[in-house]
Amino acid sequence: MSGIDDLPIRDELRGKSPYGAPQLDVAVRLNTNENPYPLPEALVARIAERVAEAARHLNRYPDRDAVELRTGLADYLSRTTGHRVATEGVWAANGSNEVLQQLLQAFGGPGRTALGFDPSYSMHALIARGTGTGWLSGPRQSDFTIDVHTAEQVIAEHRPDVVFVCSPNNPTGTAVDADTVLALYDAAQRARGGAGALVVVDEAYGEFSHRPSLLPLIEGRRNLVVSRTMSKAFGAAGLRLGYLAADPAVVDAVQLVRLPYHLSAVTQATALAALEHTDTLLGYVEQLKAERDRLVTELRALGCEVTESDANFVQFGRFDGADGAHAVWQALLEHGVLVRDNGVPGHLRVSVGTPAENDAFLDAVRAVTKENKP
Repeated sequence: MSGIDDLPIRDELRGKSPYGAPQLDVAVRLNTNENPYPLPEALVARIAERVAEAARHLNRYPDRDAVELRTGLADYLSRTTGHRVATEGVWAANGSNEVLQQLLQAFGGPGRTALGFDPSYSMHALIARGTGTGWLSGPRQSDFTIDVHTAEQVIAEHRPDVVFVCSPNNPTGTAVDADTVLALYDAAQRARGGAGALVVVDEAYGEFSHRPSLLPLIEGRRNLVVSRTMSKAFGAAGLRLGYLAADPAVVDAVQLVRLPYHLSAVTQATALAALEHTDTLLGYVEQLKAERDRLVTELRALGCEVTESDANFVQFGRFDGADGAHAVWQALLEHGVLVRDNGVPGHLRVSVGTPAENDAFLDAVRAVTKENKP
């Protein structure tokens, strides 16, 4: 049977694999950074009400510009970050991945390049490839932070059109401070000259950080974008709703490439219902942050090397040998716990679950550690 490489697909897609984590039926699944808490019943009922109202008008196209939803997102950002965001400076799409795709469609593309600092969110490179944008991989230090001087040199040498900064960084959980972002932004503008370069701060896990959002940095910086998602903090991974905040001119630019009526009426109605319950959902975030910090403490007590985390997951190791991390991943799976083999040598990543799930994970780590002792 012939495969896709026998089709006339683009050369840069040949031999590649689609993005995705294993979906296995195990007792404790902590590998995809989902929020483990189901939506509260009051919110479920409100979603039903809003969707029922939207269903009465499904014979018509939805609001193409999603103005009510963008206004709600702007209000949410303004309230939680302390920086006023206007509706015209917010854009929403089907998950933050579509937001990033639209940015690369508008600011990347054939003959242009995007730069990220690896290890980081692998979809940045995949979306770049999918939009015909060249990809450049900048380095991180041994503690997974970005060295400003080295990064500035890489930007000056390669002159990327788009720069991605993931904070908190996936898969390491590492946050980026404001001074680093400003230095990279200034370097990107100098390197490109003229209209400069677009710098995208991916804050998919921003609500879980110990640090304040980097969103206020967009003030006065036309080429700086902050992307967010409702999948994590809002516990709405199944909704597929992402958004960005930026200068209104950036929003105008992405509308040149967005598909017509890209956000369904049902999606908009569901997201608006979730925004009505922000305080309750952010209460779950506080619980997850406390559990995240507990996992860091407990894993270190077990002798693991743990990367500082500002996200709803923890990277841990260090497992020796070419197959050391995968062997531990397999052993944890045999104890009924699924974590992520994230491709970082010697490390694994565990999503923060409920207290009971986290206890099961820690018990599995203890058992595997005991089994592997000489």
